[in-house]
Amino acid sequence: MIDLHTHSTYSDGTFSPEELIEEAYKKGIKAIAITDHDTIDGICYAKEKAKELNIELINGIEFSADYKGIEIHVLGYFLDITNKSLLNLLKDLEKTRDKRNLELIEKLNNIGLDISFDYVKSLSGSGLVTKAHFASAIVEKGYAKTRNEAFSLYLGKGKPAYVQRVLISYKEAIDFILNANGIPVLAHPMIYKMSEKDLDVAIKDLKDSGLCGIECYYPSNTLSQTNFLLSLAKKYNLKITGGSDFHGANRPNVSLGNIFLEKQIDYKLLEDLKTIRR
Repeated sequence: MIDLHTHSTYSDGTFSPEELIEEAYKKGIKAIAITDHDTIDGICYAKEKAKELNIELINGIEFSADYKGIEIHVLGYFLDITNKSLLNLLKDLEKTRDKRNLELIEKLNNIGLDISFDYVKSLSGSGLVTKAHFASAIVEKGYAKTRNEAFSLYLGKGKPAYVQRVLISYKEAIDFILNANGIPVLAHPMIYKMSEKDLDVAIKDLKDSGLCGIECYYPSNTLSQTNFLLSLAKKYNLKITGGSDFHGANRPNVSLGNIFLEKQIDYKLLEDLKTIRR
């Protein structure tokens, strides 16, 4: 009935914001959050279509942040998208992303890949240029067969064209979300490859900094992983959320709304999340 983690063409998804809403309508989803990476630009384009199709649209975002040298992602829900501090942060993040992208192009060219930034930009449409667009460019130019191969050969950590973008701290990510009257939630905790003990410590640190929830339901989670996350949510009195992390063709094995064991999650999770706002 709900999907609280989706991406549009304004970050690294292949569905426009309007197409995301249309797909939600087709799937019978009643509420959807657009959580593009480091941008809220796509939200306004989805609002009219959501109203037309009677889909509840939640203002969202996904921040990349540093936690003790590990890149984690923090989702923000119900944001005031006119908040000046938030808008200023997003402008700064866009500048750091632009700097990273130019360095990335230079590295690709230095190892013999004939790819221009203008070409990569053309693949991103009107949205931010992300590493997913670089991967697509590498595939289109014939330097890799798939986007995954592009990462394993060139773009992944430790590979010839890897460039680490400057990240805000996890405390900053949480603070900016809270200051914009939003609800901060840790995205897909199991993909960070922490031990259960280290993840427990991390959740406590994040909770102490203002974290309000954990994305417990996620397509790649096993049942045991999900149960562990649910236990952490209970231990630290955090809200439970779930999302598909839908990217369209950039993640063809993930369907909108199919969040955990090929099932949808219930609207009551969203209602529980809303109690924080009340």
